Amino acid sequence: MDIIEQLSSALAERIAGAATSVVALKAGARPRSGILWRPDVVVTSEQVVGEQESAVIVQGGAEVAAKLAGRDPTTNVAVFRLETPLSGGLPARGAAHGAAMPRVGSLALVVGADPAGAATGRLAMVHATGPAWHSMAGGRIDTLIRLDVRLGADEGGPVLDPAGGFLGMSTSGPRRRALVIPAATIARVVDPLLEHGHIARGWLGVGLQPVAIPDSLQSATGQARGAMVLQLVANAPAQQAGVLPGDILLSVDDFRFGQHRGLASLMGPDRIGKTVMLRLLRAGEMKDIGVVIAARPRS
Repeated sequence: MDIIEQLSSALAERIAGAATSVVALKAGARPRSGILWRPDVVVTSEQVVGEQESAVIVQGGAEVAAKLAGRDPTTNVAVFRLETPLSGGLPARGAAHGAAMPRVGSLALVVGADPAGAATGRLAMVHATGPAWHSMAGGRIDTLIRLDVRLGADEGGPVLDPAGGFLGMSTSGPRRRALVIPAATIARVVDPLLEHGHIARGWLGVGLQPVAIPDSLQSATGQARGAMVLQLVANAPAQQAGVLPGDILLSVDDFRFGQHRGLASLMGPDRIGKTVMLRLLRAGEMKDIGVVIAARPRS
């Protein structure tokens, strides 16, 4: 057997070994894939769930009803609880905390499920890796792993390294780039989603509009852009701290308005109950105001 045949055989074995960890998820117009995280819990890509509150989970032709237990758009994780547990689950290696960080150029296996719940496979190359980053919605993703494929019905399924280790969940990012939500990120949000249905986010209670800092004040403020307070939610943290409509916010701790990074990246669950320092312009004068971040009310 030559090296190509050996590689082909090894990859086929990896897909077969992952067959009991992937399910088809019928929750909308088109079936998608999901990960059997625990016998009674399925994890999938939040953005493919739509407005569905229930789903049919299919594994090897068997169908099980499931209810949406929670969703977190900031990390793109949705969790369904099954009415009847299924057998199988994630590969043992790396299931809890994820396999080792892959190298750029290494191979990855994108596992999905067809409508009958049988495993599908797609071979990808790791296009880019990096440290922790924040999604556009402000969620912290523990590791950047980008793949060189376009996803279809396999979105939401497990991604494995060539040794069968669990890297995380596949999802489509901006410009349809395939990303991996790392195992560590999923593990961090699954139990809170099962318990509370959502991940609490920090909140100041302000409506903001980007504005230019007047030329005469740019030297004093050290920046050209800020954010004007257009709206204050009654009894929200910003109003209670004394922020007024018309104030121009310059910074929140070390975050300066006008940076590429959004304010949402500072409003993670770990910031709730902590004090941040707002620097603002009011009637041409700079002021510093301490604000205690509260949990965002559920809509």
